[in-house]
Amino acid sequence: MRHYKKGRKLGTDTSHTKAMKRSLVIALLLNDRIKTIESRAKEIRPDVDKIITWAKKGDLHSRRLAIAALGGDKELVREVFEKVAQGMFQDRPGGYTRIMKLGPRKGDRAPMVIMEMVTEPVKSKEEAKPAAKKAAPKKVEKADEAKEAAEDLKATEEAIVAEAEASVEAADAEGKVEEAVEAAETAAEAEEAVAAADKAEVAAEEKKAE
Repeated sequence: MRHYKKGRKLGTDTSHTKAMKRSLVIALLLNDRIKTIESRAKEIRPDVDKIITWAKKGDLHSRRLAIAALGGDKELVREVFEKVAQGMFQDRPGGYTRIMKLGPRKGDRAPMVIMEMVTEPVKSKEEAKPAAKKAAPKKVEKADEAKEAAEDLKATEEAIVAEAEASVEAADAEGKVEEAVEAAETAAEAEEAVAAADKAEVAAEEKKAE
């Protein structure tokens, strides 16, 4: 039984697994990129992060821990600690490795990946905020234009309604029933247009508020 046995089964015994993981970590730190199976890449990721964290501390105890983890390779530990002391990974709180899938391997269909060190500087959230603020005035300008157009349309429709009402009153005064009916229909259409203009103005104000 595998009680208290954490980690993935990599198809090897304990000593072989430790040696294989150590050799993969050394290869990754030396070359900054390796090609391996996905399960092995995920298994050595915590070990790589641990060594980088020790390098960030930079004290003697951390250096000795890294030498023990890498099988006594003092030269590699010195190189890693110097890179970190020069500023590499200083702005990155974690996640020092990247895994990119390549697809299944020909033969046994094992999922292959490329694992590499992440050396790009971290982009802060404050750098992305100005771009969002620049895009906001465009929406406000469009909302203002829509509101002005709605106001112009409303003024035009109100003038049409007033003219139609005046025509109705004149037709009633002269006793022209047919002209009064036509004027009343025109007034009704104008009132509908005014209602539509009001709705457009309300929509423009809501869009501006967003």
